[in-house]
Amino acid sequence: MVITMKATAKVRNASARVVLDGGGKVTLSGGGKRRILSMDTCDQAQGWTTSHCQDQSTPELTVQNLAFADGDSTGETAEGGGGGAILVRGGRFKAVNDRFVRNRCDRSGPDLGGAAIRVLDQYHGLPVYITGSTFGGAPGEGGVCSNGGALSSIGVSWVVLNSVISYNSAVGSGANPARGGTPGGGSGGGVYTDGNRYTVRVEGSLIAHNDAKEGGGAFFFVSNDHTGTLALRRSTLRSNPSHGFATAGYPGVFCIGAGTPDVSGSTLR
Repeated sequence: MVITMKATAKVRNASARVVLDGGGKVTLSGGGKRRILSMDTCDQAQGWTTSHCQDQSTPELTVQNLAFADGDSTGETAEGGGGGAILVRGGRFKAVNDRFVRNRCDRSGPDLGGAAIRVLDQYHGLPVYITGSTFGGAPGEGGVCSNGGALSSIGVSWVVLNSVISYNSAVGSGANPARGGTPGGGSGGGVYTDGNRYTVRVEGSLIAHNDAKEGGGAFFFVSNDHTGTLALRRSTLRSNPSHGFATAGYPGVFCIGAGTPDVSGSTLR
């Protein structure tokens, strides 16, 4: 069953726990016109529930057994844009056994990203969990955005387990920060993360056929104070071209952090 959204669904901030479960039978579609779902603890229109909206424990949002298709946040400026299917700021978020296809966000701009999911702030720096989910999965099904053709965040940690991120594209131009005379972007064909102390851990996953016009065909990972870590466990990265730059010896990866990526039981080519 396909439900085409007539407006973006927004989580009310007074909610303690919200679970959206499609039972493997429901597709939520943005119709190529709008973002599908938003949770923003700092959005006054959804109710302020604490004095520290950027670091509060609730709502806890879980999306599971759903497909998110044809979301498009192009032109959205709240929280810096991005998040073609889902935008999250604050609380806690996880995605379980979901599929994300053909989502879009603005095609240019530095730090703007996440055609499928964009996350800003999580309670006490706890990670976003992505489990058993597919982003793209086949030619023509991937997400497209300035940065982060699938996932994007600033200052947020991630744990990605047993998932597929493939056929997504970062199409911006001029990198991050933007080179003079360019609009910026084009990094993290699959995943774009930026910030200071944060972690990204990927286990049992396939990251393939993603494309970055600038850096990091699979992953763009930058920890500005060199304290963050990127770990790849029992995963396969293949055919993720970086047309501008990458970290030597790690195909498809651009990483600035506390040393080089921590890779074990994984294939990068």
